[in-house]
Amino acid sequence: MPPSITIVGLGPGGAELWTEAARRALTSAREIWVRTARHPGVEALAQIETRQPSAQRTIHSFDAWYEEATDFDSLYDRIAAHIVKLGARDEGVVYAVPGHPSVGEATVPRIRALAAEAGLPVTIVPGLSFIEPTLTALGIDALDGLPPAGGLQIADAAQLAVMHHPPLDPDRPALIAQLYSRRQAAQVKLTLMNAYPDDHPVSLVRAAGTEKEQVVTCPLFELDRQPTIDHLTTLYLPPLPHASGLPAFQETVAHLRAPDGCPWDREQTHQSLRPYLLEESHEVLAALDADDPNWLAEELGDLLLQIVLHAQIAAETGEFQMSDVIGNVDAKIRRRHPHVFGDVVVNGVEDVMVNWDAIKRAERNARDEESPVEESALDGVPPTLPALARAQAISQKAVRVGFEWPDIDGVLEKLTEEAREVVAAQTPEEREAEIGDLLFVIVNLARWLGVDAESALRATNERFTHRFRTLERLARERGQKLTDLDINALDLLWEEAKQIDGQPRIAHAQQAIREK
Repeated sequence: MPPSITIVGLGPGGAELWTEAARRALTSAREIWVRTARHPGVEALAQIETRQPSAQRTIHSFDAWYEEATDFDSLYDRIAAHIVKLGARDEGVVYAVPGHPSVGEATVPRIRALAAEAGLPVTIVPGLSFIEPTLTALGIDALDGLPPAGGLQIADAAQLAVMHHPPLDPDRPALIAQLYSRRQAAQVKLTLMNAYPDDHPVSLVRAAGTEKEQVVTCPLFELDRQPTIDHLTTLYLPPLPHASGLPAFQETVAHLRAPDGCPWDREQTHQSLRPYLLEESHEVLAALDADDPNWLAEELGDLLLQIVLHAQIAAETGEFQMSDVIGNVDAKIRRRHPHVFGDVVVNGVEDVMVNWDAIKRAERNARDEESPVEESALDGVPPTLPALARAQAISQKAVRVGFEWPDIDGVLEKLTEEAREVVAAQTPEEREAEIGDLLFVIVNLARWLGVDAESALRATNERFTHRFRTLERLARERGQKLTDLDINALDLLWEEAKQIDGQPRIAHAQQAIREK
């Protein structure tokens, strides 16, 4: 056997699951290196004689290296380098791995890359992967799936364990490979619970394809409490019972826009959808004001519909696709958070905001390099924002370049000054201007106190509306007309309405919007 590397798949179990090609390669080798001896196939290998009766087979494993390693990446780099070194010998090397060499074997791509640099040939001898016996144990087909989602997904437990959200479509089944410990299962569970309900049923398949095969089903939140988890365990994650992923929703919207879809949806354009985008955004704000999670979920869905509709229209006209929308904003968020995704160190929120503005300026400069424009600290405030929200955004921008009162006393003095100027104004134009100045100072006061002016005024509007409706109801119950009452009687009704209402409530507004 000349200098070369032969990588053999041991399959998921004993010798009975070896491919014929794997059997020939293993039984003809006098020396075999295995990534780990903790596999049923290695025990079988030690009991099978070589094809040369007088020859003695030697089996080496890297299990001792696992005990020394501080992390898997460095361990797999070390194993790969050693296999390539062995492969350069006159007799080459046979390296055996569990399952199929091209399914979840982190050392194999490393070996291939190093072997290519060294000019060493690599032969892959396929083996049965963990996937086939796991599907058999579960009684499912890899290509079956609820339309329009489709079939099986495969993920690595080690990767899921360090993520914050699973890279999975919840409308498709998934196998999570190499779930080797209860500690790792706890980390995987937390990641999955960012997309799946706590009580979603999952199945642990242990030793698939062997006589010790076992399938245990439990709720997701109990995953790490199962005693059967070891290095031969795979997690099965069935799809959610109803369409829940973005691809399924995009299919629904694309169908609406298709020739056999909805006439109204087919007629819509970016411009015709403008009022609906604005309306749905305000309904999301109403749900936030109501502090109603169920209503918020519903309204966020309606807002998402507008986003997906715009993306579908753009895809049909060749403008852009949803992947561009998501890709652009993901890159932007990562770029603007170098303290999270890079090596920048910050000492609090203020540092974050300073960095954010600097990065945005750099982005604008890059865009405007060919056609420079006058730069302003107030750039980036949308002119279509509601007036109070825009005033607060403008104020926050100005403050970041030092345009600020030294303390809150300066704001209060300015508030008193502007109130006097309102009283002193003589013409309608002057009164309008002075009222605007007064409102702008009030917005600055809100900023100083950490209050969102737009939200505060919306809450006051709802509070006043609810109490005034209660006042009207009290008057009707007593046979009174508001127009017949003087200010003292109205004030008494108002105080009574305040006592009835107690804390501010806006349930009536929520109901009114839902009934539209």
